[in-house]
Amino acid sequence: MTQQNRPRARHRRLGVAAAAFGLVATLLTAGQAGATPDPGDAPASPKGVSKSDAADTRAAISNGEIPGQDEIVHSDNIEHITNIPKDVLPGTNSDLAFQGKYAFAGNYDGFRIFDISNPKKPATVAQVLCPGSQNDISVSGDLLFLSTDSSRSDDSCASTSQPATEKSSWEGMKIFDISDKRKPEYVASVETACGSHTHTLVPERRNVYVYVSSYSPSATFPDCQPPHDGISIIKVPRKAPEQAKVIDFPVLFPGSGPDGGGNPGAPTNPGVSKTTGCHDITVLPSKDLAAGACMGDGVLIDIEDPEEPKIIDQVQDNVNFAFWHSATFNQKANKIVFTDELGGGSGATCNAAVGPKRGANGIYDIVGKGDKRKLVFKSYFKIDRHQADTENCVAHNGSLIPVKGKDLMVQAWYQGGVSVWDFTDSSKPKEIGYFERGPLSTTTLQTGGSWSAYYYNGYVYSNDIAKGFDVLKINDRRTDPAKRIRLDELNVQTQPDYFDRWDD
Repeated sequence: MTQQNRPRARHRRLGVAAAAFGLVATLLTAGQAGATPDPGDAPASPKGVSKSDAADTRAAISNGEIPGQDEIVHSDNIEHITNIPKDVLPGTNSDLAFQGKYAFAGNYDGFRIFDISNPKKPATVAQVLCPGSQNDISVSGDLLFLSTDSSRSDDSCASTSQPATEKSSWEGMKIFDISDKRKPEYVASVETACGSHTHTLVPERRNVYVYVSSYSPSATFPDCQPPHDGISIIKVPRKAPEQAKVIDFPVLFPGSGPDGGGNPGAPTNPGVSKTTGCHDITVLPSKDLAAGACMGDGVLIDIEDPEEPKIIDQVQDNVNFAFWHSATFNQKANKIVFTDELGGGSGATCNAAVGPKRGANGIYDIVGKGDKRKLVFKSYFKIDRHQADTENCVAHNGSLIPVKGKDLMVQAWYQGGVSVWDFTDSSKPKEIGYFERGPLSTTTLQTGGSWSAYYYNGYVYSNDIAKGFDVLKINDRRTDPAKRIRLDELNVQTQPDYFDRWDD
């Protein structure tokens, strides 16, 4: 593998196209055999591309317009510190969470804990085998939360895939005790309607509230019936997590239709996902706010009472947004960046044919006060480094880089790599740095690249679907002030107050 830091012009045509209740977790070490994901938990099989698109990719590599296969390139202000390949968990790498000197990395086969006290040499502390797609991960105190969004035979970490049409199937939330990071203990599970694609913590002293996002109900699924127009709320007592339970399913999209009052999707809005739940929710506890990315809708939510979230405003973009995927507040809480996961993360959408407005970020200002606040669209941002038709690429998970007076963000784009960008001017966002690898293949479309890229205590950590755990460092005067901000814990979907007080 080669690594370069040469900037390149990339504006070109590239294709058209357990401990309690009998719960069991397996703790793995580097010397043990790896787990094998069950059918339905693995990414889509590689797809062939046309001979002309494959030839186009090879020509682009030859001309230096895209990196060579597996070649690493980055802007001058980004430093690639290290990469830790996958070990005994070979599944799809997913989301990240942080606590003190530890990073927690989700994987479709379970999760891995790293000691990042020396970011140049992350050390594996534990690897836990617990298969189930997504394994979206977060931590709070001594508790770790893991989402299961594939139908399983039971709630144990030894479960196997089972059709969602069977009543006995299980999917939902798993809870671990991580007081001993070397030996996480599976202590509780909570089944939720339609599983848990993602989840968001609203922590309090005695309890942790968990907002569970899931979608795509079917009349044939006994535990995932339409309409599914809300979120599950789980209440977890910190001192007795085994008592965790669903306390409510608030309807966010009331309406008279079969799927409530969310976006109806096609044929009314061709190319837009019908809203049958939410994909992801980001909360801002310091402001009692949440932002929901809910398939065909973006919403601003009041969470002053975490048990009773209330919609403040609801927006749609039926021209350029196909699937509202995630959301990020700026530091003043007067903007939200929503992402559009066009193609579901498996499509090649970073090219001239798709263009700069689809599969992008949408930047919205929050205007007004109280219950009269409105989301006002300002602009789109998408990386302009065109990728090959063999590379899945679309806007995905990112976080703020905390610099007072600036709105800066680092973001994953799958095989489009990691982008650092500035949206201080809502109408004129711009990229200020990047890191990426060349395509996994020049002949087939394979799923890979950065799933999540987050800034934590001076470094950027990226969980690459195929290549493992990357550590990056930004050396730029515009982001340098962020190095002074130190956090004890970071779940990006539970946005912290980075400073002693918010700017007025």
